[in-house]
Amino acid sequence: MYAIIETGGKQYRIEEGQIIKVEKLDVPEEETVNIDRVLFVRTDDSSVIGTPYVEGASVTAKVLETAKDKKVLVFKKKPRKGFKRLRGHRQFYTKLKIESIRAGG
Repeated sequence: MYAIIETGGKQYRIEEGQIIKVEKLDVPEEETVNIDRVLFVRTDDSSVIGTPYVEGASVTAKVLETAKDKKVLVFKKKPRKGFKRLRGHRQFYTKLKIESIRAGG
């Protein structure tokens, strides 16, 4: 059984027990979060496609940690002008462990 969910403007294909990194959620560590923006659910015998979301479907996940990701370097340069700029950026993320997928109707 797997599902496709939407969170933080991105879509993720998830299964039970999987650990994923999503955009930062304002939920403390060790708490559970319920995600109801489920786009698609596939069970052993059927699949349900949402329009845009599957009605009654939800995913329960446990927040493992909230931290910063690896540094991404942004370098800009204009040739023959002497212009160079180097900036670093570290994006916040939330690590989730998928506990259960509840298929809707």
